[in-house]
Amino acid sequence: MLAGSLAAATPVGAASAMRVELHRLRICESGNNYHLDTGNGYYGAYQFAERTWRGLGFRGRPDRARPLIQDRAARKLHSQRGWAAWPSCANREHLR
Repeated sequence: MLAGSLAAATPVGAASAMRVELHRLRICESGNNYHLDTGNGYYGAYQFAERTWRGLGFRGRPDRARPLIQDRAARKLHSQRGWAAWPSCANREHLR
C-alpha cells in the first residue's frame, strides 16, 4: 500500500515542481507579465518568438493568449527542448 501511495504522489510532486520552475522562468523572462510585448520580436510571459509559438501549434500572438495557453505552450516547448529553449534565464535561475 505504501509503495502505491508514493508512486501516486510522484507525478503531483513533479507537476508542482514544474509550476514553481515555470514561475521562476516567467519572473526572469517577463517579470511574470503574460501580456508583455517588448518590441524585440518576443512576446508574453515566456518571451516566445512568433515562429516558435506557431511551431508549437498555437495561433495568434503569445502576448494575446490566455495565461493557461502560454503555460501549456511553455510546458510543450520544455518537453521538446528542455530549459535550453530559455538559455539566459535557465542559467540565471539554475533550471536544469
